[in-house]
Amino acid sequence: MTTVAAYAAPAAKAPLERTTIERRAVGEYDVLIDIKFAGICHSDIHQVNEGWGEAIFPMVPGHEIAGVVSEVGSGVTRFEVGDRVGVGCMVDSCRECDNCRAGLEQYCAEGAVMTYNGIGKDGRPTHGGYSEKIVVDENYVVRIPDGLSLDVAAPLLCAGITLYSPLKHWNAGPGKKVAIVGLGGLGHMGVKIAHALGAEVTVLSQTLRKKDDGLKLGADHYYATGDPATFEALAGTFDLIVSTVSAPLDLGAYLSLLKTDGALVNVGAPEEPVSLNLFSVINDRKTLAGSMIGGIAETQEMLDFCAEHGFGAEIELIRADQINEAYERVLASDVRYRFVIDTATI
Repeated sequence: MTTVAAYAAPAAKAPLERTTIERRAVGEYDVLIDIKFAGICHSDIHQVNEGWGEAIFPMVPGHEIAGVVSEVGSGVTRFEVGDRVGVGCMVDSCRECDNCRAGLEQYCAEGAVMTYNGIGKDGRPTHGGYSEKIVVDENYVVRIPDGLSLDVAAPLLCAGITLYSPLKHWNAGPGKKVAIVGLGGLGHMGVKIAHALGAEVTVLSQTLRKKDDGLKLGADHYYATGDPATFEALAGTFDLIVSTVSAPLDLGAYLSLLKTDGALVNVGAPEEPVSLNLFSVINDRKTLAGSMIGGIAETQEMLDFCAEHGFGAEIELIRADQINEAYERVLASDVRYRFVIDTATI
């Protein structure tokens, strides 16, 4: 066991504070990672506040982890000391179900082991990236390409793959009209990735406040959803809409923007149930779907894709003692576009 410094929420809705946690000894197939940067995801806030249900405390959030391998187990073949690596939202799965065998570990039938607020196979609670070090099985670690600096790569481990996976699955690309709902930590990556895939990209945001940013990031069009005329003007326009927002939407209104056989995919998860008139999908054979991160192989594919196209996340680097302030700013939509903790300040 190794004792490391970390920032943890001692109880639900409590401010995060500096503490220490125990990391397991490096096993045969484990890698020890010196964490350099950790992104702050809106889901960290949901879980600290128990917005998605009962959680495990004390909680060390963080599933956008970028660092350097400092030790490897005797059986490790994928990584060496000094490698630049990342860890995303999960650190294990059953490895035997149909989904795991298909490279869809995020949909493990037994339930993937989440990087934090989960229970590992050793029966101990998992702790995330707001810490100095982490020990992870090599099969759930990805390599960060040399073309990406670690600070802008960290948010790709959740925000990047959360958008890349549905955009690829629903065939975003040349000739396709794609809309991204919300231009935040997730949405800004959706714009970059959809643009790099060759799609015609539209941002749908409440106001035009971030229009200049959206166009610089690669959007072709930008509309305010606070203006009812937007829904009239864009009716039947899109092949694919990806909603990144965690507030309840009028799903019928957004479904009306799809072409026949179009899909509205939700990657943002509101804490409250939403209602739907089923004629919104019955008419024109539309699809209402959801998507959650990606498998390990697809996460590596996403990192390589981003490096090839020369982009990471747009970040604001903060000290660890600014985490609680950053949470407040995320809730106020006051970040462009992802807070990243410099873990050297922990």
